[in-house]
Amino acid sequence: MPLPTPPLLTFPTVPLRLPDEAATLDLGAALAKILVPGLNISLTGDLGTGKTTLTRGLLRALGHTGPVKSPTYTLVELYVISGYSVYHFDFYRFNSPEEWHDAGLDEYFSAGAICLVEWPEKAGSYPPPADIDITLQALGEARQVSIRGNSERGTTCLSDLRLPPSVQTGPRAI
Repeated sequence: MPLPTPPLLTFPTVPLRLPDEAATLDLGAALAKILVPGLNISLTGDLGTGKTTLTRGLLRALGHTGPVKSPTYTLVELYVISGYSVYHFDFYRFNSPEEWHDAGLDEYFSAGAICLVEWPEKAGSYPPPADIDITLQALGEARQVSIRGNSERGTTCLSDLRLPPSVQTGPRAI
């Protein structure tokens, strides 16, 4: 008997619920399947809400086998996998948005790279606008997630997103 087809989402979407870390990794893996070069994705949420875990799931699905850590102290980690240059940023330590220029980060946001940005609000208006916003919120051990396309490219990519069975949707998801 064939497995049921995962639901196709339209955006804006209903809240998603990730009951555990495995579901967060699964959502990251599903996102990896819709990536295109030049995509900028913002990851927002308090400390410990799963931004780096989501990134780890995405990178693992692309074929990265090494460690994935939050670039809180390095500001950026580069992963070259599956024909992509994926930059993982973390601006948590910024004391002011002007640190963006001091760090010379403009050059990373190119048409050929995929950028995942944790704490984008700390860089003010300096980073290019995100094509996709992902917001995570802790609900005990679970996470509530909202995903929004902010550009034609982001919305087009999200129209192809198929949620894994571990991700809960609908009004009861929160």
